[in-house]
Amino acid sequence: MNVKIEQSWKSRIGEEFEKPYFAALVERVRQEYAQNTCYPPGRLIFNAFNTCPFDKVKVVIIGQDPYHEPGQAMGLSFSVPDGVMMPPSLVNIFKEVQQDLGTPLPLTGNLTRWAEQGVLLLNATLTVRAHVAGSHQRIGWEEFTDAAIRALSSGREHLVFLLWGGYARSKAALIDRSRHLVLQAVHPSPLSANRGGWFGNRHFSQANAYLAANGITPINW
Repeated sequence: MNVKIEQSWKSRIGEEFEKPYFAALVERVRQEYAQNTCYPPGRLIFNAFNTCPFDKVKVVIIGQDPYHEPGQAMGLSFSVPDGVMMPPSLVNIFKEVQQDLGTPLPLTGNLTRWAEQGVLLLNATLTVRAHVAGSHQRIGWEEFTDAAIRALSSGREHLVFLLWGGYARSKAALIDRSRHLVLQAVHPSPLSANRGGWFGNRHFSQANAYLAANGITPINW
């Protein structure tokens, strides 16, 4: 199956494209996009992989599924395009970056600049039907993205995995902690963050300290 995905990822997880579950997934997604409004645009479904090659990954941030309202989803977890109002979770992420590192709040919610530095912004489910959160869960995407996480865990060293919220934390079982740093916190959504455990987690400075200690250039958050 000819899936357009960055070559270093294709060499690591390309066998997934030949498995029966992936053929069924592709057919289901094609039908969904033909019959309903779905996000992100088709050309951006694999944007996280195409913007952040396998060998360039330094940090992995795992989201659940794409934003499901018009103009928001761009194939990078938590990110929205320039000019789009920042969702509350993203605002809280930036507030924690500001508190942690003393950097000013950015003017845009576009996280492409993170991805290009080696932050894999990976949603576990890569597509969604408009206005229906979780509508494309359990149709095969999780099997594919779990394979990507396993490939990073076994094929790389000294990565930082940021797992925010119960769903992302469930992916910790896929990661070899003897090779990587796993940092966990509540989800940055207002509902979770305001109950405590998000603000003050200092994940961004901890990630950079770990990278630097292992001779890796830190992220300019």
